[in-house]
Amino acid sequence: MSLHLASIHIHPIKSLGGFSVDEARITDRGLQHDRRWMLVDPQGRFLTQREIPAMACLHTLPKENGFQVMDMRGGGPLDMPWEPQEGWPCRVQVWADEVNVVEAEHYGSWFGAQLGVPARVVYMPDASLRPTDPTYASTITNLSDGFPFLILSQASLDDLNGRIAAEERIPMDRFRPNLVMNGGAAFQEDQWRRIMIGDARFELVKPCARCVITTTDQLTGQRGKEPLATLARFRRRPGDPTKVDFGMNAIATSGDRIRVGDAVRVITTVG
Repeated sequence: MSLHLASIHIHPIKSLGGFSVDEARITDRGLQHDRRWMLVDPQGRFLTQREIPAMACLHTLPKENGFQVMDMRGGGPLDMPWEPQEGWPCRVQVWADEVNVVEAEHYGSWFGAQLGVPARVVYMPDASLRPTDPTYASTITNLSDGFPFLILSQASLDDLNGRIAAEERIPMDRFRPNLVMNGGAAFQEDQWRRIMIGDARFELVKPCARCVITTTDQLTGQRGKEPLATLARFRRRPGDPTKVDFGMNAIATSGDRIRVGDAVRVITTVG
């Protein structure tokens, strides 16, 4: 079974479109630049595509000293730095976590105009430490839903799309992974516990329960029934049938850099 890293994906702003890179640096809380920015409401609670599907239409593109945000529906782009040079310290909420961030006030009006809702724009500095759920891992993460990495196999997506009508098949960007593997069998990642990607070591710690974001077209913001309708027929979580799983949350335990094409080696599996 030949496995390799097929693609690497970075999402600079939580719940906005990301971009792929040929290589990436591993940091203490995920891939460099991944999910360090976030939109919040006036009360400081995080905003995602779950409540605002139009966020799917806002895509990012890397530039020399930062990145650009583009609305796929039209309108002028917004240039942003990888990290702000100034801002106001504050605390915001991501799920049940209170997180120390810096607010970059001058970007909020652009996002508010594109989305039609009041929005504040915040950045997680290096000094802000957000722990993962200690039930699964004792480390820190960025502004992701809960863990620093999300791993998927292309074979798993191929299997899922084989069960869906051709006109409704789902692209990989609906699942917002960081690392996509090629080779092997569908849903093999369910059984992985420790893997090597090149010289970097990862632990897969928790299945990823999927939500309505996966049904949201990442170009138009329109929603349908797939893939949740199909996943519900064969991917319900044992012991908790309210959840349907696709992909694995992971942490990095060693390594500095990964590259597309790196060999993937399975060290340990379930049991």
